[in-house]
Amino acid sequence: MAKASVREKARYWFDNTMSRGTGALIGWLAAFCAALIVAAAMLAVWLTPGEIENGVPGALWASLMRTLSPGKIASDQGTAPYLAIMLTASLGGLFFVSLFVGLLSAGLKTKVEDLRKGRSRIIESQHTVILGWSDQVFTIVAELVKAREQKSVIAILADKDKVSMEDDLRDRIPDTGRVRVVCRTGRPTESADLDLMNLGAARSIVVLSPSGEDPDAHVIKTLLALAKRRGDHPPVVAAIAHSGNMAAARLAGGPGVHLVDSDDTAARLIVQSSRQSGMSVVCMDLLNFDDGEIYLRRVPSLTGRTYGQALSAFENATLIGLRRATGVELNPSTETVIAEGDDVIVIAQDDSTIDLAARPAAVDETAIVRAGRTRLEPERTLVLGWNGRAGTIVRYLDGYVAPGSVLDVAAGHPDAGAGLGGLRNLTLNVKECETTDRYALESLSVGLYQHVIVLSDDRFEPHHADTRTLMSLLQLRDMQTVMHERYSIVSEMHDENNRALAEVTEADDIVISDTVIGLLLAQLAENRHLSEVFGYLFDSRGSEIYPRPASDYVTEGRPVTFATVIESARRRGETAIGYRRAARVGEAPHFGVVLNPAKSAELVFEAGDKVIVLAER
Repeated sequence: MAKASVREKARYWFDNTMSRGTGALIGWLAAFCAALIVAAAMLAVWLTPGEIENGVPGALWASLMRTLSPGKIASDQGTAPYLAIMLTASLGGLFFVSLFVGLLSAGLKTKVEDLRKGRSRIIESQHTVILGWSDQVFTIVAELVKAREQKSVIAILADKDKVSMEDDLRDRIPDTGRVRVVCRTGRPTESADLDLMNLGAARSIVVLSPSGEDPDAHVIKTLLALAKRRGDHPPVVAAIAHSGNMAAARLAGGPGVHLVDSDDTAARLIVQSSRQSGMSVVCMDLLNFDDGEIYLRRVPSLTGRTYGQALSAFENATLIGLRRATGVELNPSTETVIAEGDDVIVIAQDDSTIDLAARPAAVDETAIVRAGRTRLEPERTLVLGWNGRAGTIVRYLDGYVAPGSVLDVAAGHPDAGAGLGGLRNLTLNVKECETTDRYALESLSVGLYQHVIVLSDDRFEPHHADTRTLMSLLQLRDMQTVMHERYSIVSEMHDENNRALAEVTEADDIVISDTVIGLLLAQLAENRHLSEVFGYLFDSRGSEIYPRPASDYVTEGRPVTFATVIESARRRGETAIGYRRAARVGEAPHFGVVLNPAKSAELVFEAGDKVIVLAER
């Protein structure tokens, strides 16, 4: 290889210095400008010594003034050589000053853009860190704002412009109270970017599943980056979109990570809502921080009592289960003895309200109804639409229904009904159908079904999929009105903002799957010990939430205390946690649901009202 020439070496050296940024450019500009000033001064001293006052210093000052202020030449007088030298200095100064202003402006602009990106390290402690960006971030931040009574910080790191994130959050959550939200631009999968979040001092970390293709790969890579970092490791909560990736995510995150299976949770909630109208509303009330929250509390004075006796122990809190050394039990047997070291699981407005009642609230024995259990009968269910979690929904539904039940799937999706062999109780039929077309829906004879489930089609982006779901719901409502038919309708949607539009369709339940997952992540970020409780609630094994007719528990039309409702449910092996008013099912935000009412509060139940209980199927 030929040896580099002196010129090439000089040019290479110059190029390297020029690439060091605005500071190096300004340095070179200052050097050239100084050279011009010195050259002009020396020429003036040599060629026109009579025009210079104070010798060399005077010449340098005169040259400096003409270079920095080219307009100074207009007032100059003297010989032609002197004026020519000063004019040259002024022209050179005009050139250098223009370059300097341009470089300074570009450098400041670059610096401002860097500041807008938020690249400084966060100096906070006990802050909640959210890694990633999706629509769930608004739900999580809004819920954490409700949960925090003291000053605190929520820090968000995402591969998105910092100002854009702040503007979006300000539009969706205008009032954050005493909570400060700090955004940083960076990749959650990069260790250097994670270091900006001061994770070692964080209270908890939430990893969001981004939108787009293969979101779980991004989550798993982020979990690997978190596990690899040195220092303290705060609790991590992450959402996994597809159940098949749970094992890989557990391995990547390690034992300190609590994973939420989005597909499985949403599928269970859709199935349970199709069986019991209002189930999703009850779950969302339990998951948000507006009113009743779930707490774990050790109450030594309850040691030795049975679970049935402890149900009436609190006035303003509702007992729902126990956490024991063997795990969580919701609605255990009424004869279960509360042992030393057991935590009670209660729903309460605030942890300060979890106090034992001075005396149990009165129970009206004459108002208690002894209704028998209804026997499960074969039924017909129609599923309109198809998506990636539909197969899980069908398999869970198969575990709920009586043998001989029929499930018809009507969809235009190419994968509809695929891979569903081995169903025990359901007979599955698949029909080609455009679910938004009125004539296609009428040809299904929808009135023959007891339940209709409308699923979001994953072939379309979420907003368009929600629009198609709304169209299907409107068609079904009109068909019910015209044909005087009645069947329960449960629909799945993505955007919480579309719930208000969907209420026009009078669907029995609307499951906003993204919102439910966001609420669940917010709860676990505040208290990771609740993961067992919510895992139990969304599991088909054991007790589940059921809104059941109030007439099955107490006499309608007469005042009764909620303590009477609890006692009636206890005799059926159930735990009453609230009620739902039929006359208020369309009223946001609770849609008629009241959880954890005071035990001594008098209620009058009307036709259509429901009692919300934890019960075995």
